[in-house]
Amino acid sequence: MTDSVLNSDNSVARGIAAICGAVLLFSVADAFGKWFGMAGYHTTQIVFFRYLFGLLAVWVVVWHDGVPALRTKRPLAHVVRGVMMFCALSLFFRGLRDVPLAEGIAVAFTAPLFATAMSGPVLGEKVGMQRWAAVLAGFAGMLVMLRPGSAAFRFDALFIIASAFCFASVVLYTRRLSRTETNASMFTYSTITAGLCTVPFLTVTWIEPQGAHLWMFVMLGLVGGSASFLMIIAYRNAPAAVNAPFDYTALIWTTIVGWLVWRETPDGMVLLGALIVVAAGMFITYRETTKGRRKAALAKTPHR
Repeated sequence: MTDSVLNSDNSVARGIAAICGAVLLFSVADAFGKWFGMAGYHTTQIVFFRYLFGLLAVWVVVWHDGVPALRTKRPLAHVVRGVMMFCALSLFFRGLRDVPLAEGIAVAFTAPLFATAMSGPVLGEKVGMQRWAAVLAGFAGMLVMLRPGSAAFRFDALFIIASAFCFASVVLYTRRLSRTETNASMFTYSTITAGLCTVPFLTVTWIEPQGAHLWMFVMLGLVGGSASFLMIIAYRNAPAAVNAPFDYTALIWTTIVGWLVWRETPDGMVLLGALIVVAAGMFITYRETTKGRRKAALAKTPHR
């Protein structure tokens, strides 16, 4: 093997290791978010702490890429993308109050399906029959999980579906911005905007965290910020098509965490529906890879 091949292999290995670590930490952060929601804290306060420490990852990006990488030609688009990120995470944490952790993550994985469905009218991309079939299959899997009209249906799952739609909008904005903007500028401005969106709500929703709760909020921020940092490393060392399948390991981690903390166990219908959604998402990623499209955002999942 040549040195270049070895270096390439090592880079991909680092990327895979980083995304596995990021997904694990995001799963823990999601568990913190669910716990705080069940404890009575408003979602905007949870999101505030999540993005407050996300600024640590922003500092790392600026330090690595330099201030020139933050130059932008489309500041308003960055703001809109940040607002959508705020809406997505707020709706996601709101839904997790009454939806089991693993089930919530599985429903949130419909974001790439929404993104594919909207890419035609929004970006003018042609979506072929195979990907449309995958989208429909994925949404059918979501219905299998949620079972609307039955006693098993949870109304709060609608918040997570809305969250997935918002994350899909973030995906589409990322695709559009990537034509002229750097990854550093997209990450930095959107993270700052999403964090600032929480401030007006905090004046009326803030609950003073006491004792252990304060330290748990700090842990939420540190875990989430570290996950964002690892995600940056992952996508700088390995292609999105390589990283994307490992994103779905979140289902494993959230199932474990959900059982350890709340004794949640997904039933057979949830597992079947989740399998269909994951298979549909992975097929779409495969098709986008073979078509040579940009998927930097498609691999991104709801916990970001």
